Amino acid sequence: MSDPHHIRIMLVDDQELIRTGFRLVLLSEPDMKVVAEAGDGGAALAELARLAGDGAGCDVVLMDVRMPGVNGIEATKRIVAEFPATRVLVLTTFDLDEYAIGAIQAGASGFLLKDARPTELVDAIRRVAGGDAAMAPAVTARMIERMRESGPGGQPAMFAAQASGAEAAIAPELSELTERELDVMRLIADGKNNSEIGAELFLSESTVKTHVGRVLSKLQLRDRVHAVIFAKQHGL
Repeated sequence: MSDPHHIRIMLVDDQELIRTGFRLVLLSEPDMKVVAEAGDGGAALAELARLAGDGAGCDVVLMDVRMPGVNGIEATKRIVAEFPATRVLVLTTFDLDEYAIGAIQAGASGFLLKDARPTELVDAIRRVAGGDAAMAPAVTARMIERMRESGPGGQPAMFAAQASGAEAAIAPELSELTERELDVMRLIADGKNNSEIGAELFLSESTVKTHVGRVLSKLQLRDRVHAVIFAKQHGL
């Protein structure tokens, strides 16, 4: 982060009322600072360029998906490519449409429901800023359900071009994992957090965190959101 005392945040939403609501919530957090706002993805990219030019930067972008002009998917893709130190937290609805899934595939670090409680918003931002991922449980469950839906040939509809589960079972990437790491990976794919994984495997949270870190490193995955996608692509 450019400022060790604050998480620098940009709010991106085409509805000013929503941006105002989020800004008011974040004003009460001593470790957070809203440094910019934008009404669409194009304006967000321009603001990021401005902040970078000032030497300030931005740690987390709270990104709406459906906006006029440059939408959240395209903006996320460009932010990940052009501003790799900035992480994107996607705003979505309970219905989890394809736009939100596309944003995650573009490199976003998590999902947040628009009606999330203030404490959930703050926690999600802190987790994303710290290099972790944040996914609302309801959204995680619906994403997994979508990814399990079968398309032509019995393959997951979202990843019809990917390898089948049988082929994935012998994928070199998966063979790099130990048996315990594979157990952890399966539970990540089920949307469980570190505490839930620890309870199921009788491990401490710190041990689970270590295993998660090794899984992400070995599979060269950005965060646990992308671990879920990877797992479902490979039939776990």
